[in-house]
Amino acid sequence: MRMSKKLNTNCLTIFFLTPIVALVGCAPPSLLITPVSSQRALQETLLSRDSFFAHDKIAVIDVSGVIQNSPRAQLFGSGEHPVSLLLEQLQKARKDSAVKAVILRINSPGGTVVASELMHDEIMHFRKSGKPIVAVMMDVAASGGYYIACACDEIVAQRSTVTGSIGVVMQLFNVSGTMELIGITSDAITSGINKDTGSPFRKMKPEERQIFKQIVMDMYERFVAVVVAGRKNIDEQTIRRLADGRVYSAGQALENGLIDRIATMREVIASTKKQVGSEKIRLVTYQRSAEYKPNYYATTPSRPTGDVNLFNVNLPSDLTFPRTQFMYLWSPGK
Repeated sequence: MRMSKKLNTNCLTIFFLTPIVALVGCAPPSLLITPVSSQRALQETLLSRDSFFAHDKIAVIDVSGVIQNSPRAQLFGSGEHPVSLLLEQLQKARKDSAVKAVILRINSPGGTVVASELMHDEIMHFRKSGKPIVAVMMDVAASGGYYIACACDEIVAQRSTVTGSIGVVMQLFNVSGTMELIGITSDAITSGINKDTGSPFRKMKPEERQIFKQIVMDMYERFVAVVVAGRKNIDEQTIRRLADGRVYSAGQALENGLIDRIATMREVIASTKKQVGSEKIRLVTYQRSAEYKPNYYATTPSRPTGDVNLFNVNLPSDLTFPRTQFMYLWSPGK
C-alpha cells in the first residue's frame, strides 16, 4: 500500500513537471526580468567616468525633434513636453553642486516661436548659476534650434552640421478651389471684418496678408535681436545679411561667425573639463527610470503610453489637421 501511494505521488510530480521542463527546453537560453520604477521623476545616469574617484560632473542634455510648447503627439497617448523636460533637466543640473558644466546637444530643425523663446529664456536663467553651458549641434540645429543655441556660452558644430535658417514662417492653406470642385461652400459669421483672416476656405485679401506680414516681421526682429545678443563677434548689419532664411554648412557658419568652432563630442568634453578645471569627471545625463543610455551617442526616447510592445508608434504632425502657427522652423519641401 505504501509503495502504491509513493508511486502515485511520483506520477503526479512527473505529470506536473513535464510541461514545465518542456517549456524550459524550448525557451530562449535565459530570461531577464528587470523591475521598472513607477517614479517618473528624472534620474541621473552615468555615461562614463575618467576615474572611480571622480567627483565633478558634466551633464549632457538633449534637445531633439521639433520644438513645441505641448506634449509630443503619439498614436495611443502623448509623449514628453519638450519645454517642460528641458526645464526639469536644467533644474536638476543647477541644484547639483557636483555638476560643473552642461553640454546642450541640439538636433532640431526648430519649432514654434513661443516654445523656442521659452527654451531660450530657461537657458539664460540657468546661466545665472555661473555654470557654463555649451551648445553642441548635431545633424541639424536650424531656425528655433539655432535660436536656443544663441543662449549658450559657446556654440560648437559637427563637421556635417546644417544650421542657420534665421527667420520666421507662417504656413497657411487655401482649399477653396477644391471645395468649389466638389460643390461645398463656406459661410462664416464674424464680429469684425478681420475675425476670419487666414481662413483656409477663401482666398486671402491683400490687406489681410499685410496683417500677418507685420506679425511675422515683428517676430523676425526678435530673432535678429537674440542672435545679436548671443553673437557679440558679429555686427547687426552682418547678421541681417545672413538672416534671410537660408541654411549654412558648419564651415560656412564658422566663416560667418554664427558658431564658435567645429569639434567632435569628445573634443568638446575635453575642452569643457579644462574650462571648469577638472581633470577627472563623471559624464552624466538625466532620463526617466525605464530608459537606458550606454554612452553619450545613444538616444533612447521616453516611454509614454504610445509604445506598443517593441514598436514605438508616433503620430507624425503631418497627419494631424494643419494648424496655423508662427514657426522658427526649417522645413524644406513643405
